[in-house]
Amino acid sequence: MLFKLSFRNMKKSFKDYAIYFLTLVLGVAIFYMFNSIDSQQAMIEVSQSTREMIQLLIQMLGMVSVFIAIVLGFLIVYANNFLINRRKREFGIYMSLGMGRRQISGIILLETILIGILSLAVGLFIGIFASQFMSILVAKLFEADMTEFTFVFSKDACIKTCIYFAVMYIAVIIFNTLTISRYKLINLLTAVKKNEKVKLKNPIISILIFIASSVLLGYAYYLVTGGVYELRTGEQLLKPILMGVIGTVGIFWSLSGFILRLIQTRKSVYLKGTNMFVLRQLNNKINTNIVSMTVICLMLFMTISALSSSLSIQSALDSQLEKFTPVDVNLYKTAYLPESYVSSYSGKTIYNTEEQIEDSRHPVSYTLETNGYDMNNLKDIVEIPIYAIPEWTLKYSLGNYYEKAKSQFSMLTYDTPETVIKISDYNKVAALYGNEQYSLNDDEYMVLCDFEQMINIRDEALKQNPNIEINGKTYHAKYKECKDGFVLMSTSNMNAGIILVPDSFEIKEEYTEQYFLAANYNAQTEEEKIELNNVLAGEVDSELFDNLSEKEINLEGMTKISLTEASKGLSTIIIFIAIYLGIVFLIASSAILALKQLTESSDNKQRYTILRKIGCDEKMINQALFRQIFIFFMMPLLLAIIHSIFGIKFILSMLAALASPDELLPSIIVTAVIIGAIYGLYFLATYFGSKNIIKEEE
Repeated sequence: MLFKLSFRNMKKSFKDYAIYFLTLVLGVAIFYMFNSIDSQQAMIEVSQSTREMIQLLIQMLGMVSVFIAIVLGFLIVYANNFLINRRKREFGIYMSLGMGRRQISGIILLETILIGILSLAVGLFIGIFASQFMSILVAKLFEADMTEFTFVFSKDACIKTCIYFAVMYIAVIIFNTLTISRYKLINLLTAVKKNEKVKLKNPIISILIFIASSVLLGYAYYLVTGGVYELRTGEQLLKPILMGVIGTVGIFWSLSGFILRLIQTRKSVYLKGTNMFVLRQLNNKINTNIVSMTVICLMLFMTISALSSSLSIQSALDSQLEKFTPVDVNLYKTAYLPESYVSSYSGKTIYNTEEQIEDSRHPVSYTLETNGYDMNNLKDIVEIPIYAIPEWTLKYSLGNYYEKAKSQFSMLTYDTPETVIKISDYNKVAALYGNEQYSLNDDEYMVLCDFEQMINIRDEALKQNPNIEINGKTYHAKYKECKDGFVLMSTSNMNAGIILVPDSFEIKEEYTEQYFLAANYNAQTEEEKIELNNVLAGEVDSELFDNLSEKEINLEGMTKISLTEASKGLSTIIIFIAIYLGIVFLIASSAILALKQLTESSDNKQRYTILRKIGCDEKMINQALFRQIFIFFMMPLLLAIIHSIFGIKFILSMLAALASPDELLPSIIVTAVIIGAIYGLYFLATYFGSKNIIKEEE
C-alpha cells in the first residue's frame, strides 16, 4: 500500500520534482564523466611524461570528487527540505486519517528511493555516453593515439558514483525522518495559510551596515589587487576571504532594510501597477534568505572566477607555446672555476675532478661529441657563452629604486647575479629564433624582459638609475624600458631579465660562465624527432647519459616536445578541474534558487488569488511573477560578477607568467555563454513552473 501511494504521489508531483530530478541527473552524469576519463585505452599510447600527467589529473579529480560529493549532498538535503515543507498540508491530511509518523516517513523513504534510483539510472545513462566524448577530448588535448579508441564503460567510475550517491541518500533519509518526527498535526494542516511576516528593519541601521559592508568589500578588493604581493600565505589570504564573506552577508542583510523604504518614498514608482506587490515579495525573500543568497553569490563567484581564469590560462599557454619554443632543443652547462674545484648543484656541494673542470671549459657540442652523441642528429646549431658577474646583481641594477622595490616585492632574491650576454652572441640566438636583433655602442647596455611584474620593476629602475658602473667603466642604458626577448625556451613569458652588453665588454676570469646550445633535430618526420628527443630528454637509456652520469658531468636542458607535453598537461588539469567545480557550483546555486522560488510560489498562491480578486489580469500577474523571479535570480549574480572582477585580477596577478589580461576577453565570453545557458535554463524553468503553480487555484 505504501509503495503504491508513494508511486502515485511521485507521478502526481512530478512537476514539483522536475528541477530536483534534473539537478540529480546532471550531478550524476557529471560525476561519472569526470571520474571515468582513465578508462579509455586509447590514452595509454602516450609518452611516459604524458602518462604521468594523466595519472596526476585522475588523482586530482578523485580528490575534487570528494568535495563535489559533499556539495551535492548538501544540495540534495536542502532541496528535500523545501519539497517536504511544501507538502506539509498533505502530511497533515495523512495524520488526520490515522496514519502515523513512521508510515509517513516510510512514504517519504520510498519516494526518495524511487526518485534516487530513477535519477541515478538516467544520470549514469547520460554520463556513460557523454564520457566517450570526454575521453576523446582528453586524448586530443594530450595528443594520444586514437587508433585504438572504443566505446568503454567504466566499472570503477560507476561503482564510485553509486557509492557516493548512496551515502548522500542515506543522509537525506535520516534528515527526512527527523523532520517528520517533529511535525505537529495542527501546524501541518494550517501550514498553507501561514504567511511570512514582513520584517522591516530599522532603515538607519540598515544603511549604516550597507555602507560598512561596502567599505569592507572595497578593502578586500584592494588587498587582492593593490596589495596582492602581501598575500603569500594561507593565513594572509584568509583575511580578504573572511572580509568578502562578511561583506556579502552584510549587503544582503541591509538591502531588505532600506530598499523597500527608499522606493516607498517615490509614490509614482511604488504605486505603479503591481510594483508594491513585487517589492514586498522581494523584501520578504531577501529578508528570509540572507544565508542562502550569500552562499549562492559565493558559489557563482567561484564559478565565474574558476571558469574565466582557467580558460584564459589555457588559451594563453596554447598561444604562447609556439612563440617560446622556436627550436627543438636547448642545452647548457656551467664552467667550473679552476681555482675552487668546487661547484654547488642541487643543494649539495660537489668536489670536481680535474677532468670535470677541463670538460666544463668546453662548449656543449664538445661534451656531446666526446661522450658518444652523434652531432649529425642536430642542425642549425648555435652556441654562445652566458655570464654571471658577482657584483652585478639585481640589487645593483635597481640602484636608487631598490629600497622601494624591496618594500613592495619582498619575495624577490635581490642578491642573485644578473644574466649577462654579449650583443653579438644574443643576436645569433635571436636570428635562429626569429626574434628581433639589437645593436649597442661600446658604452651602452640594455635589458631584455618579458615577465610582466619584472618589466614594471626594471622599467622604473631604468628611468631612475640608467647608468651602471662595471670594471671601472660606466655604461648607459640605451633604452629606458625593457625590450622583448629571451634565450632559454619555456612554456610562457618567464624571462625575468637578461642584460645585453657590447662585445667590447671585458670578461674577467672570476666571472661564472655557462655554455648554451640551441638547435633543431635533423629529422624529416615527427616519429624521427620523437626518437631523437627521447635521447636528449633522458627518457631512454643511452650511451650519452651513461657517460655523463659516470663522469658526473652536469648537462641540463629542455626540449620542445617535453615543454609541449608539460604545457598541455598543466592546461588540461587546470581547465578540467575548473570546469568540474564551476559547473557543479553553477548547478547547485541555480537549483537552490529555483527550488526556493518554486516552494515560495506554492506558499504564496493565496496572494496571487487576492491579486485576481482585486482586478489584476493574468498578464499583470505573470509580469509581476517574472520581475520577481528575475530580480531574485539577478541579485546574487550581479554581486558575484563584481566579486569576480577583482578575483580574476588577483588570480591573473598571481599567475602572471601563465596568462595576461589580453587572453581574458575570449574566456569571459565563453564563461558568460556557459553561465547564461545553465543559469538561464533554470530561470526559465523556475518561471514556467511557478506560473503553473499559481494557476492551480483558478
